[in-house]
Amino acid sequence: MFGTGLLKGLGVTLKHALDTFEDDRESVPDRYRGSLELGNNRRVIQQPIDQEGLLTIQYPEEKRLLPERFRYIPMLIWDSEKQEDRCTACGICAKVCPPQCIWIVRDSDENGKPMTRCSDFYIDAAVCMSCSFCVEFCPFDAIKMNHDYELAVYDRYPQLVYDMAELTVPLEYYAALWPTQYEEEQARRKEEEEQKRKQEEEKAAKAAARAAAKSAAAAEETATAGAAPKRSAAELQALAKERAAQRQAQAADGGGSDDDDAAAAKRARMEELKRRAQERARARKAESGE
Repeated sequence: MFGTGLLKGLGVTLKHALDTFEDDRESVPDRYRGSLELGNNRRVIQQPIDQEGLLTIQYPEEKRLLPERFRYIPMLIWDSEKQEDRCTACGICAKVCPPQCIWIVRDSDENGKPMTRCSDFYIDAAVCMSCSFCVEFCPFDAIKMNHDYELAVYDRYPQLVYDMAELTVPLEYYAALWPTQYEEEQARRKEEEEQKRKQEEEKAAKAAARAAAKSAAAAEETATAGAAPKRSAAELQALAKERAAQRQAQAADGGGSDDDDAAAAKRARMEELKRRAQERARARKAESGE
């Protein structure tokens, strides 16, 4: 029948209106359950996905509790435990940034030598696309995504270009925004530090073992040198002369016998050649006489 759809739509609207009216008459309406009261009618409302009924947040007095993985513009981490910036000015975040909205200036010492820290760090929030590539590629967990989205200004430049002082937040702020991710990173850091400590201990143990082995070898060599008899300079000279005389005698004996054998072999060879020459001469004489 004509108009049935219109009536069904009005019925749904009436049902939602009645549900909302009943909810508003309660001391704590359903939309305010579990919310954070900030005073002056300001609240942070936690809006679960399975919540039923109409829900209108009266912004800016009422704000919705953002999920942990919400991201807007990056922020730099100040390590409160070590009292230093985590950023080492490696420049990886600036290289992987798709819109190229990050500028980094590396700091240097009094001699002009580059140092592993930033002197200036800028992010153009008007260009940033909140992709979090800088967070994923940062090897030092120095840059994270912030939840602050209320950045409206009248002038784009320079008010939307944030410097290092405006971007830096303490480690506790990051832990409050990203509790799950913070705990995972802390567990990973502790594991890496434990592995590094074990490697250093193994290296120190090997170095101590090598030093002990060298000390033992040196002590053994010293003991051997101390056990050997010590001779005077005259005795050493006499011993050297005796060994030289022995070598000369051995050379003389071996050389004479070798010369005799060589002479005998030479004489035998000459006799053989002489005999063959005489035989050839007699043969030629016999041939000419015939």
